[in-house]
Amino acid sequence: MTDSVSQLADDQPTTRLQRVLNLVPRALSSRPHIIFLAVLGVYLVLLPLAHVHVSAFAELVGGNYTNVTSDLGACIAAGGTIHIMRSHRQHRSELAELRRLVEDLSRTLGSGSE
Repeated sequence: MTDSVSQLADDQPTTRLQRVLNLVPRALSSRPHIIFLAVLGVYLVLLPLAHVHVSAFAELVGGNYTNVTSDLGACIAAGGTIHIMRSHRQHRSELAELRRLVEDLSRTLGSGSE
């Protein structure tokens, strides 16, 4: 069991590329990025529905409703991933603490019977 727990615990990035890639979910699910996408969605999706002219260049650069909604979906997925990883790390540290307490109790009970 110790080997499987240590394998699960070995999720620390080892290369610079892994460290950079670990920043992507945080950047996608950040408040500034979500606010930017919301404003972009209003500009590129809601304004044209209200018959306000949005230039073709703005649509070319900013994308269309498909791009904006898929980006928001990526933000939701990235936020979910961050939440799952955070709770996994917290659970893993709680299990390590429980294991330490059980080992201490086992040693205490073992030494008391001798």
